Amino acid sequence: MARAVTLRNWVFLALPRAPVAPPPAIELDSRTNKAVGPARNAMRRITVSIVIPVYNEKRWLKELVRRVEATAIDSIDKELILVDDGSTDGTHEVLREMEQRGHRVLYQPANRGKGAALRLGFQQARGDIILVQDADLEYDPADYPTLLRPLLDGTADVVYGSRFLGTHGRQARHVVHYLANRLITLFSNIFTGLQLTDMETCYKAFRRQTLDGVALTSDRFGFEPEVTAKIAARKPRWRIREVPIGYTGRSYEDGKKIRFRDALQALYCVVRFGLFE
Repeated sequence: MARAVTLRNWVFLALPRAPVAPPPAIELDSRTNKAVGPARNAMRRITVSIVIPVYNEKRWLKELVRRVEATAIDSIDKELILVDDGSTDGTHEVLREMEQRGHRVLYQPANRGKGAALRLGFQQARGDIILVQDADLEYDPADYPTLLRPLLDGTADVVYGSRFLGTHGRQARHVVHYLANRLITLFSNIFTGLQLTDMETCYKAFRRQTLDGVALTSDRFGFEPEVTAKIAARKPRWRIREVPIGYTGRSYEDGKKIRFRDALQALYCVVRFGLFE
């Protein structure tokens, strides 16, 4: 089956494809993350919608939002959308404080999973770029400039932040999770024809147009393989890039939620969306 899928991808890559018009570019200074050149005055301000699914994250949420607020890029406005997925640990109290600070908070009536929370957040997002952020502290918002740069300079339509590129993001990673992530990414690449190193990463940033035409259905952690497969299936293909990010994994005692069954579900979704949808 893998050989047939690979042959299909080779045939697709050999076919002529119409070029995808790049988005308007904004040049950023690599040291200050400020817009430079003519684009600074000619372009309107761009808004990035940061969608944060939240489930029982009372312990970490306030600090996470503080870090997001503290991360600034010149000429970029941030819209924070927090989606509560039926929390029961007192997270609602923190979310009400976030609402009072002007952030948008959406509530799911019951726990449905990360994918369902993200769909709701995407539907409500108003930004030109949509970025996914987990509600814990495993992923650092200080990496936003790195994630956004390929979108802003017009060299990509989708950007994945890889925990496996470079060396600065390799701390505090459980070996079982590491091996599972690499295996799932390998299977995903076989079915999509991509060459990703970290398909399961939380940090994904999209030009709005890339998500507008994608019908997502996965409620739980199947979101990652589903969105990857459906974006890769688009013809002509969107330009997908990976950039290195930092990562500090947490333990189950600290609230990590992904389980072995979620890895099995991810593999199922890789096959399902890679072959049949």
